[in-house]
Amino acid sequence: MPHARASIPPAPEGATVPTSPAPVRPLDVIGATELTTTAAGLLAEHGSATAPGLLAHLPSACAGLGEGVRHALRPVDTADGLFVLRGLDIDTAALGPTPGHWSAVGDAGALWDVVLLLVSTLTGTPIAWEGQQNGRFVHNILPSPGHESEQTGASSSTLLTPHTEDAFHPGRAHLLLLCCLRNHDKVATTAASIRRADLAEDDIEQLRRPVTPILPDDAYEEAQRFAGRPAPVPTLFDSPEGPTLRFDPAYTPLDGADDNWRRAYGRLADELARVSVAVNLEPGDVLVVDNDVVVHGRVPFKARYDGTDRWLKRASVRIPGRRTRPAAETGEHGYGQTALPAFAQR
Repeated sequence: MPHARASIPPAPEGATVPTSPAPVRPLDVIGATELTTTAAGLLAEHGSATAPGLLAHLPSACAGLGEGVRHALRPVDTADGLFVLRGLDIDTAALGPTPGHWSAVGDAGALWDVVLLLVSTLTGTPIAWEGQQNGRFVHNILPSPGHESEQTGASSSTLLTPHTEDAFHPGRAHLLLLCCLRNHDKVATTAASIRRADLAEDDIEQLRRPVTPILPDDAYEEAQRFAGRPAPVPTLFDSPEGPTLRFDPAYTPLDGADDNWRRAYGRLADELARVSVAVNLEPGDVLVVDNDVVVHGRVPFKARYDGTDRWLKRASVRIPGRRTRPAAETGEHGYGQTALPAFAQR
């Protein structure tokens, strides 16, 4: 039986998210050339960004990259929980038009798929999902006709509510990477760090309790039909690295929660909104987000469907051995979804 999804109120009329400079890590010409040249070589050898052989060769290809690239991609190291890698040069005219749906992308922008896979491998292990975008390791995020008001990356006219990526699943990414190919309209990605938030201890204690489940989002149709009983999960928890969260209000059924917990959850949402910033990505920028610390979203925009709309590439990364989540998560069923590593996890 499909699970009922939660609903969220619309953003207040005229609400805005402050634009703030995200931490930027510059990539020099040598590093940018290393990445693009290595990616082009892998693509020429294997013929496709989705070839299994290419995925298997990512670690050895990364071994040949210089210290400059590695230093720029060191772990997230500020309370912001994110950074922008800047220095890659994308010729937007050579990309061709922005497709109208991810399934129509084909090999368009394939070089940047491989660049993003290399960047992902330098930070951890890229993962794919059986139930999303045909199991691709790099997803295409672009507006699609008929999906304008959904809470997915294909939407446009509605606020994409700040959320943890794939919050419903215990195998969700530790890092989320967004590579900007086209963004003529300067559509902002929103981000808010739990480590910038100020919450009362009573609210923190409430949100440590596993009270409600998080349901699969609309990008996972098969998971939404999963017959297993949804299990409640905590929203906040501690880790050796600091406070972390698991948050997706658009897919969290709040009606079954007690009043104290709902009020605490509402105050968390308000506090994340208070510390939220808008990041305007430029072509070639790669936004790296700590998915345990930062919730991300997107401001509404008007899609034109004329080939010039915003187009991002997205990759998900797990960091082997990272201890940022409660041990109880290992017993979750994940709504039948399986995270697929690109290669044997290191």
